[in-house]
Amino acid sequence: MNKTGILLRSVALLTLISFHSNIYSQVNVIDFDSDKWTFIDAKKVDHLGRKALMGTAYLKDVEFRNGIIELDMAVERKTSYPGVLFRMRSVREHERFYIRPHRAGLYSDAIQYVASFNGVDSWQLYNGPGKTAALEIPYQTWFHVKLEVKNAQARIFINNSDRPALFIAELQYGASKGMIGLMGPVDGSAYYSNFSYKADDNLTFPPAPLAEQPLGIITDWEISQVFKANEIDLENAPAGQGLDTVQWRNVKSLANGVVDVSRFHGRKGADADCIFARTVIECKKDETKQFAFGYSDAITIFLNGKIVFSANSAYRQRDPSFLGIVGLNDYVYLPLKKGNNELLLNVVEMSGGWGFIFQDANAIFESQTLRKLWELPRKLKYPESVVYDSKRDFLYVSNYFNNGNEFISKITLGGKIVELSWVSGLRQPTGLCLSDEYLYAVDRRSLFKIDIDSAKIVATYPIPGAAFPNDITADEAGHLYITDSQKNAIIMFSNGQFTSFLEGPQLSGVNGILYDSGRLLVGVTGDASIKQIDVGSKEISTLALLEPGSVMDGLRKDGKGNYLFSDYNGRLFRLSRTGKVDMLLNTKAPQRPCADFEYIPDRRLLIIPSLLDNRIITYKLLSD
Repeated sequence: MNKTGILLRSVALLTLISFHSNIYSQVNVIDFDSDKWTFIDAKKVDHLGRKALMGTAYLKDVEFRNGIIELDMAVERKTSYPGVLFRMRSVREHERFYIRPHRAGLYSDAIQYVASFNGVDSWQLYNGPGKTAALEIPYQTWFHVKLEVKNAQARIFINNSDRPALFIAELQYGASKGMIGLMGPVDGSAYYSNFSYKADDNLTFPPAPLAEQPLGIITDWEISQVFKANEIDLENAPAGQGLDTVQWRNVKSLANGVVDVSRFHGRKGADADCIFARTVIECKKDETKQFAFGYSDAITIFLNGKIVFSANSAYRQRDPSFLGIVGLNDYVYLPLKKGNNELLLNVVEMSGGWGFIFQDANAIFESQTLRKLWELPRKLKYPESVVYDSKRDFLYVSNYFNNGNEFISKITLGGKIVELSWVSGLRQPTGLCLSDEYLYAVDRRSLFKIDIDSAKIVATYPIPGAAFPNDITADEAGHLYITDSQKNAIIMFSNGQFTSFLEGPQLSGVNGILYDSGRLLVGVTGDASIKQIDVGSKEISTLALLEPGSVMDGLRKDGKGNYLFSDYNGRLFRLSRTGKVDMLLNTKAPQRPCADFEYIPDRRLLIIPSLLDNRIITYKLLSD
């Protein structure tokens, strides 16, 4: 075959490949004049020079699983909730995200993901990291919105940003499929244009973060059928008001501990509904125990048939800005008797989400590899960081807050305070490290060089442009690396000079830092990760992920090629050389944070400062 024939055949083959590729990733642009749309409450209008839609409509003949949905939006700075419906089973059951234009630039819930079950839009239950986020948007002009969906994850990009405005780590319907729609008001506050979608199974998402059920959660319940709240005596148990028609069904809480009632029952109408929920708490002796709980919208708590608590946390019921978000924010002390105790709830729903959560407020997980040695409570002033001086056999502890008179303490390995205010003159100190026979400390503006034997600050180095300097580590050459959590940056200090080592969104909320053999390990709160940075090439890779909301803090080597790291919320983990993450300690329930801890490998001692809990706890890490 001559060259012309080969060329024509090649062009034909490339055209065929391109044709098949376009079939797979074809963009479906759906004009609002198309009869593919089903209008529920929507209007076609002209807005800002474009053909646009306002209101609620959906594409009933679409079966969307994985892919991309894109559109433009224009909003006024008014109370409004415009957004996208996806993987719709029906208008009552779907995944959804929406924007709150009136809260953009002001609050951390300007964009929200929520799942609707049985027609209940439970935004009060699905809130916080991975569900809500802050957002900046323009007003009275078109801006671009893109939703990417893959299996049980999704992410939303605004105005062509390369960083998602919201990353949804767990879609509540899982890896499902369904219709696509738009949902918003018909009041001139929000408009849509240029709507399109395409299927794409080749989107790349990071590994799903570690998901963990909160410790001490009551997971097993029975719930009743739905009653109209105004037909029930809310201050009386069913038996006490002659309700002999209660029908009970067994349910389990979600992974986060919440029982979402709407997954089992729909509403009876617009006025308040309620259900009863019950479980059994078994005790080995008579005792009063503290429980943390949350609910929406109102609750009455009974123990063994007697009322012990009643309150209302509905939207705007406590003050005009009260949202009624469900979380472990309330506490009750239950006088439990030896044996079985019936815990009974009446939970009322008015709007925004129907659910509850209960937790043993003092539940603690300690790995079998840990043995507690000693505890030092309420002696220091918000201990934040601990470092061990092997030459002198002492611990140094930064005390973060003392009304402007902060200091560093000197403590023995047995927990005795040698000198409470050993070195003073720092302002809210955080990270500590030892290098070249000196102790280095970071506070809100400066790096301090401390002569250990004289307990004197011998040099103070103001950090240029400091926002929130946090942790510090040293390499074998004496170079210091300091994280600045608010600047998303790592600063290098060498030969008396500061230089920028690395900065950018991949270090969002960077905190803990550890040097190890030509690499820096850092804890990044922005995506709840432990990252590794090659000091020479500055190449970044992710070693471990936790769930959104984790606050990455301390980092240490365990002397066996593994790493220990903490989530400030109260958890300690081991990261193995193979990438496996194991939990060693969980004190989230009693709210004992785990700040910048120390680990002494040759003695297998773990010293944990808890900052706000004002406590230091030491464990022996036993052989595996």
